[in-house]
Amino acid sequence: MLLNFPFRRTVYFHVNGGMLLIFTALLALVIANSPWSEAYQAFWQHEIVLQIGSFNVFNHGGHPISLMGFINDALMTIFFFSVGLEIKREILVGELSSFRKALLPIIAACGGMIFPVVIYYFLTKGTNAEAGLAIPMATDIAFSLGVLSLFGKRVPLSLKIFLTAFAVVDDIGGVLVIALFYTSHLDTTFLLYSAALLIMLLMCNMRNVYSRWVYIFGGIVMWYLFMQSGIHATIAGVVVAFTVPAKPRQQIGVYVQRIRECIDTFPDDGRKKMILNHEQISALQNIKSSSEHAVSPLQFMEGMLNRPVNYFIMPLFAFANAGVVLAGEGGNIEIGNLTWAVALGLLFGKFIGIYLFTWLVVKLRLACLGDGMTWTNLTGICLLGGIGFTVSLFIANLSFGNDVVLLNQAKMGVLLGTLLAGILGYIVLSLTLKGEIPGEASYEP
Repeated sequence: MLLNFPFRRTVYFHVNGGMLLIFTALLALVIANSPWSEAYQAFWQHEIVLQIGSFNVFNHGGHPISLMGFINDALMTIFFFSVGLEIKREILVGELSSFRKALLPIIAACGGMIFPVVIYYFLTKGTNAEAGLAIPMATDIAFSLGVLSLFGKRVPLSLKIFLTAFAVVDDIGGVLVIALFYTSHLDTTFLLYSAALLIMLLMCNMRNVYSRWVYIFGGIVMWYLFMQSGIHATIAGVVVAFTVPAKPRQQIGVYVQRIRECIDTFPDDGRKKMILNHEQISALQNIKSSSEHAVSPLQFMEGMLNRPVNYFIMPLFAFANAGVVLAGEGGNIEIGNLTWAVALGLLFGKFIGIYLFTWLVVKLRLACLGDGMTWTNLTGICLLGGIGFTVSLFIANLSFGNDVVLLNQAKMGVLLGTLLAGILGYIVLSLTLKGEIPGEASYEP
């Protein structure tokens, strides 16, 4: 039996991480346009070395990677591993676990990916900026839920679920784009090693190998092989996530029975302070061991990664990548077609695509709006879909990493589009969401 990781607790970490993400992004923007700008830019270029003899673990094609590369290629692999775990859980027991539940957010997400790309394409057609087509595709789960959390219990659960579900589908689209279109070269030797390791991990899953360290160590090796093969290293995180067992080692019925047996070793008066005997200490250890076995490796890892991903990796990524130098050589803010293509793609493309495709699905009676969802409050959610911070910045780095001018314009577009989408989404929701909904879950775990 696979127990669903509590939706409310997952949202809680996304929300708080989103707030921290906003703060670190603003801090990076301030520092990048202050007297410390040069030191800020130079800091991320320091090389990272983990050397064993003459072998450096953190190398790409034999060259050491910078601190920026370590964040974007190594730490973000952990982020994408967490995304992969979340996607797998949603497919197995979450909002993507059945055709009926998944249809509305999947089609809405498709619209939210198609229209931004179309707008971006027409604004950058025939220019060097065309390489960044995928930048306005993704919705940032943490950032968007952070804005939604400002309304507390006024938000129907159906809206939270819809936003989270189509953002997860967006992540799938982003992962596929990175895997298919951001591969510089292919080294068949390392690809074969990667395929062999993947088969081994899948066999471990099929053979009911529940040790988390097997998949963690396999993931580290897979990351290195992907790094050298030419496929972007972060994809290793998603690939390995899908090999992690989703079912627990111990059946829930057996677990409950063992807990009852262990509890029987304690006296009835639980309020009395007492020194435990050896039998009772052993019972507590059995409870701990049984509890660990009742949680699947997938759910354990997802819960374990929530804090470091949302409170450290994503804010650090934002701090390193959101530092856009606003003033160009002439002292003017550098804004080009690329900036408007990204910003308009996020603001209008995401809104039109999500809303239009949702409307078509409902009008065709393929699905219906959830309880508490209306066409007016859905407007606000569609606007929040234009908050494309983390993955958009990530793809911008992949697209224009060697062109500082275009990269800055792309980042400016991401920040501008995200800011406008967040503000407009907040205004619309503040006008459409009424009083507190009785019995509605809060964002606290």
